[in-house]
Formats: sequence, structure tokens, C-alpha cells
Amino acid sequence: MKETNQIQNYWEKIISRLLDQEDEMWLHNKVRNLERQGLQIERATFRIKPYHRIAYERHTTLCYMLSLSLLVKDQRQFYLEEGIYEGRVWFEGDKVKNHMIQTETISSEANPDVPEFSDKEARKRSPFTYNRRDAVRYAERWWDSYNPAYRHFDVDCTNYVSQCLRAGGAPVWGAPNRSRGWWYSGSNWSFSWAVAHAFRWYLSGARQGLTATEVSSAQELSPGDVICYDFEGNGRFDHNTIVVKKNTDGMPLVNAHTSNSRHRYWAYEDSTAYTPDIQYKFFRIGD
Repeated sequence: MKETNQIQNYWEKIISRLLDQEDEMWLHNKVRNLERQGLQIERATFRIKPYHRIAYERHTTLCYMLSLSLLVKDQRQFYLEEGIYEGRVWFEGDKVKNHMIQTETISSEANPDVPEFSDKEARKRSPFTYNRRDAVRYAERWWDSYNPAYRHFDVDCTNYVSQCLRAGGAPVWGAPNRSRGWWYSGSNWSFSWAVAHAFRWYLSGARQGLTATEVSSAQELSPGDVICYDFEGNGRFDHNTIVVKKNTDGMPLVNAHTSNSRHRYWAYEDSTAYTPDIQYKFFRIGD
């Protein structure tokens, strides 16, 4: 397909001047953020997968998925940062008229008005055994695909993190009341299981089942812990990630769904959804 070849050539040029380009500002920001941390990109590879094409007279729209892998050198260690991003290109004849990459998808439907969760009936936290290794193993297994045992949501970040925590042994409770507890039953689920804002408030207030302790900095987190993101800083939380690794400076690298990513630096300053007003919540699971 001619359009696909043009996109392939476009990204070959972008990758060839990865350290000195501003055509894709999100990628420019990602590279600069890594450099500020003293990290080096040793190799970058990509793959293009078109999935939808609309043509009308001389106008064509092509939707595709961009899979990008960066081999990052962190002192004497190496790790892969990987991501899958949605791209869209508008053509007029053979010429590109507009090109957009979306690194985050935020839907207003993903944040309905739900109560701020607080389990007032249980004054003391009920302890549970949390297997961080199993949670991280699950996060690594399913970062770029979807477990058929669970429903796949268009905005899937919280559903994915919930699955990881469940794989680590976090206990469910509250069914069938969707506004209570944290649970998934196959045909139904709590708001806190799949809604970013509800999940953030659940973690702040729960005293039984899945519980967590809020800490003040990302550096205090360990693999298996959770970060919540309010991109606009308006009190409505939009996104959640799970910590899967820490770099040599002790800072978290995270996995996430919706824009599926692996070993991404926790701050998300390279995100197209990022704003200077961003707010974070850091939760240690099971503490």
C-alpha cells in the first residue's frame, strides 16, 4: 500500500535522527527526559501496522499502530522501554496533509461520577499477603495484549492494573454493589476495578480486601505498587500504572494499558496528555 510505505519512510527518518528532531514532540520530550536522567538510547526500532483505511475521491485517512522499542543504557545495565501508540494520517492525493500520534487515550466515560470510596465499617485494615513478583510477572506477560479471562475496555488502564494486583493475591470484596469494594465477576465489576478516578479513591479509603498506603514520593515505591495520574490537575484522576522495575537511581519504571507501554519512566512527561498541572498519587500496596 502506497500510504503505508510513506508512513514507513517517515518513521525511518524520525528514528535516524532520534537525538535531534522535533517533528514528534512527544518523542523529543521522551529522549530529552532520558538524557536528563543520564541515560543513553543505544538502539531504537519500530514497526508499523495499518488497521483502517478510508478513501474518498482524493482524500485518504490511514489509521495505524506504531510499536516503538528503545534499548536504554542505565549505567552498566540495559532495559527495553516499549510502547504501542495510535497514529492517524490524512492524505490529499499523494501528499500528507496532517499526521497525529496519540500516546494516551482519556475518555470522559471512563470517569463517571462515583462516590469517593471510604470503608467506614472497618476501622482497622485487614492484612493480606501480596505477592509482588506474581503481580509484576502478570504485568510483563500482558502489557501488550489482553487476557481473555477479563473484559477488554476501550480505556483499559485501570482494568489492567486491577488484574495485576489480583494476580498478586489482592482479595476482592463488595460484590454485587458496584459502588462498594473492589471486585470483578466476569459479567459485572465494581467502579473501582475499571475506572481510574474510582480506583484512586478506593485505594485512599479501603480498610479491607485490597488496601494500600499513600506515600509522598515515587522513590518510595517498589515493584507491584501503583501510581495514579491526574493530567489536568483538576481533581479527576485519568490514568493508573503499575511499577514493574526501578532504575539505577531508584526511580520507578511502569507498565500500562490503553496506550500500552512497558518500562516507561513513571512521570509521563512525554505523554501527549501531560500538562504542567499534573498531579500524582503514590500507593504502596498491602502496607
